[in-house]
Amino acid sequence: MKIIISKPMAKDCQYKKIVVEKKGDGYQAAKYTEKQVFHDNFGVEDLQGYLMEAIHDTFLQVNAWDETKEYSLLISKKGAVTLRAKASKEAPDTVTEHNRKKNYILDEGQVIPPLVDMGIFTGEGKVVKSMYDKFRQINRFIEMIDDAIREYKGEEIHIIDFGCGKSYLTFIMYYYFTEIRHMKVQMLGLDLKKDVIEKCNRAAEKYGYDNLRFELGDINGFQTPFDVDMVVTLHACDTATDFALYNAITWNAKMIFSVPCCQHEVNKQIQSEDYSLLTRYGIIKERFSALTTDAIRANLLECCGYKTQLLEFIDFEHTPKNILIRAVRRPVLPSSAKKKYLAEVENMCREFHLEPTLYTLLRNDCKV
Repeated sequence: MKIIISKPMAKDCQYKKIVVEKKGDGYQAAKYTEKQVFHDNFGVEDLQGYLMEAIHDTFLQVNAWDETKEYSLLISKKGAVTLRAKASKEAPDTVTEHNRKKNYILDEGQVIPPLVDMGIFTGEGKVVKSMYDKFRQINRFIEMIDDAIREYKGEEIHIIDFGCGKSYLTFIMYYYFTEIRHMKVQMLGLDLKKDVIEKCNRAAEKYGYDNLRFELGDINGFQTPFDVDMVVTLHACDTATDFALYNAITWNAKMIFSVPCCQHEVNKQIQSEDYSLLTRYGIIKERFSALTTDAIRANLLECCGYKTQLLEFIDFEHTPKNILIRAVRRPVLPSSAKKKYLAEVENMCREFHLEPTLYTLLRNDCKV
């Protein structure tokens, strides 16, 4: 469940402790210096090797917890090893008022210029108390990217952000890939507002983000300047999300992150003789239409070879638009699975008399 490596052998040791925790299908290690924290992500099969390398001639104590016991490994300065085990209900929770910040990928103590300009960080890299919820939300988004990027093998990544708006998260993504992941990035933000694009380009220049630029353009029919590895579309209104997803599929993007917004199209079309209960009441019809739209999009992405998840992005108290579609291209999709996903979409469309844009685009292009 959790492993804490502590008590460095030398005072000048780079890291004061390392905390390893389960994250999804693998593990994440948080390595603490006096003022900063750095993260490594690795698979289950790499855990033993990582621990051996981290401990060797560097630390004198390891504590580990499973569901029932705490295990302690103590190493004396002369090399004597003591192993103990005792009953323990649970591992200690490191997320406390005192040190909860240490579990975030974007950690306090690092001066991150976009977060300072957004009013989330002070100039010294501390979270402004009233902005802590926003800080958590941004970290949640980066964690979703971090989980998906583990399997990415390239040293450089090409990203397009459709409907980037003021680009708060765009700047944070660039920081994450360059400063935390230490990857080469080519990143392009696209929006329809000229003044927003100009402002974003000035900010990118100010931050020294040389490989991040913004252009004026429409999602529909956009021609990419490079091979695309990741497509991001946050709160693109109504069918703009569908065109962004269609472009990502057409470009064979390896990863897609989409937070849909304003699903008017299905809300206008939806009707059913047998399930009119779902369309009679305005608020129920609106919510059912939004959920139906995203479920159809997710299935169509599966049909096109993406392992797709619908994840909670923002708590309900912030906004009802709280679903993020995360899709990662998989090597092979059995034809039987594709038929199943497509049949579910077509059954839904027949029952509720729907013609969703993404389905129409993919069908006309013979992709489904």
